[in-house]
Amino acid sequence: MAATKKPVKKIGTPIDERETFVSLRKTFADSESNTEEKLKILYDLQCADNEIEKLVQLRGELPAEVAALEAEVDACNARIASVEGIIAQYNQNIQAMNEDIVSLDGEIEKYRSQLEKISNSREFDSINKELENLGILRKIDEKKIGESRDAIAENKNIIENVNQKLDVLAIDLEAKKEELAVIVESTAKEEKALTKKRDDLAAQLDERTLSAYNRIRASVHNHLAVVTVFNGDSCGGCFNTVTPQRLIDIASGKRLVICEHCGRIIVATPQKPE
Repeated sequence: MAATKKPVKKIGTPIDERETFVSLRKTFADSESNTEEKLKILYDLQCADNEIEKLVQLRGELPAEVAALEAEVDACNARIASVEGIIAQYNQNIQAMNEDIVSLDGEIEKYRSQLEKISNSREFDSINKELENLGILRKIDEKKIGESRDAIAENKNIIENVNQKLDVLAIDLEAKKEELAVIVESTAKEEKALTKKRDDLAAQLDERTLSAYNRIRASVHNHLAVVTVFNGDSCGGCFNTVTPQRLIDIASGKRLVICEHCGRIIVATPQKPE
């Protein structure tokens, strides 16, 4: 009995972001879809992306301004947390120095009580020297406590100033957020419909074609990957003249034509329904 022949699984070539448009033209040529239909889908996809971009532009600089204000608020809160940590450390130092003063006072009292029992001058001088040293250490602690309290006051002023700044930022941020929310709400329905249309169109394209489209959009300043003929003989993206033979190919819609100057896909201007 003859062995059953297993179907050969076709392995697709991985998409290379650096690949030339030769492979894209080959993809169009090998595609089961009609070239004219694919070009129309690409044109409609570009139109949908243009409309989405217009809605995004309505928001202007507001998203960036909101993000910048939020970052500034976070920075202020981080500054306050840092200063509060410094104040906490100063308070710990003050507590430690107060405990040291209590210990020094105990030592001083002990040596003073010994003075009453001293019988010779050398021992008297030695104890007085110890008392002098302990007194100096006590004064140093008191000085450091005073300096720490001054530093705490300065840092509390810093926190107060930052809190005042935060109050202003909070008002500004709330206003910007409300303004942005109004714009987003007013365009949400339209943007949702356009996004769905865009996704539906993208789903009709093969992976290599969609990748090329997205790559061209990302590489040009106006995000136009698909353009029509301008003024009868020029690329609608870079406005360089298109050769007569290419103009014929564009008008026929039977071949993928890519501008040799800017790399955009050029299609014929769609006929308006009568």
